[in-house]
Amino acid sequence: MVNEKVLRPGGLTDVPGILVGNAENKEGRSGCTVILCPDRAVVGVDARGGSPGTLLTDMIRPGNAADTVEAIMLTGGSAFGLPAVAGVNRWLVEQGTDVPIVPAAVIYDLVYAKGTNPPDADMAYAACRAAKKGPVVEGNVGAGAGATVGKVYGTPMKGGLGTASVQIHDGPIVSALVIVNPVGDVWDRGRILAGAQWPDGTFVDITRTFLSGAPSPLPGQPKGTTIALVATTAKLTMAEASRVATLAHDGMARAISPVHTQDDGDTVFCLATGSDTSKLIGDAAVTVVGTAAAVVLEQAIVRGVLAANRWRRIY
Repeated sequence: MVNEKVLRPGGLTDVPGILVGNAENKEGRSGCTVILCPDRAVVGVDARGGSPGTLLTDMIRPGNAADTVEAIMLTGGSAFGLPAVAGVNRWLVEQGTDVPIVPAAVIYDLVYAKGTNPPDADMAYAACRAAKKGPVVEGNVGAGAGATVGKVYGTPMKGGLGTASVQIHDGPIVSALVIVNPVGDVWDRGRILAGAQWPDGTFVDITRTFLSGAPSPLPGQPKGTTIALVATTAKLTMAEASRVATLAHDGMARAISPVHTQDDGDTVFCLATGSDTSKLIGDAAVTVVGTAAAVVLEQAIVRGVLAANRWRRIY
């Protein structure tokens, strides 16, 4: 892991022009997180999991018409949470947007939600109203309200929302926000930080259990998904932003094992505001910013799990 002294104390909103808003139901069993960029930002996306739940991601792929957006929504509720994007659309129209384009991704939190209503348009609208710059609350908030970690062979622990950022020397800021909800365990410095546990509280170690030849879980069970957004002040094209999103997945792979499984819908968005005044552009920007994106995404995953389990509650 990178020396933590180079990491900034804030998170996603360290990138100027990025606002974050959260909302969740009263029981805290599910929720949504809205990222607003009122001045628009170049967008990219890369989905690596085998069960992605997304909206409008085809529209923001290189070669298609929409190369900038004003908002991204991350939500719980699985496929039932996607219609909540209507609340973000309503908010943007009220702010003067003619035809909003709001890409979205969901996590599978239906088991933990225990039958509570999934995020809806009113909840997403409330998240937009709450969106602000400044420190982002971490843990079981927003789309991380119902997140869990380690859903194989044992009892999962809580997942949640995490965020982190870094300032590249004489270059752009790179930040990340993630909703940590994987099938696999979360690792930090070679040890399991959160994941599936046996009744005695010891970790299952899902990866090692797989390799030992233990019977695999039933097909389609359990479901997971980690979704994230990286933001940067760098100047990137749509294709470059998508490549940065691809490189950011390396941070997810360093912090989660197993990752990108058939039962995870792991997806990373990238927003580039272009306000950086350095000369870091083109292929060099993609490599450097993408490397930094992996670092801050890894750190955001760790922070999200630590914030969610500060009292080591197990669910």
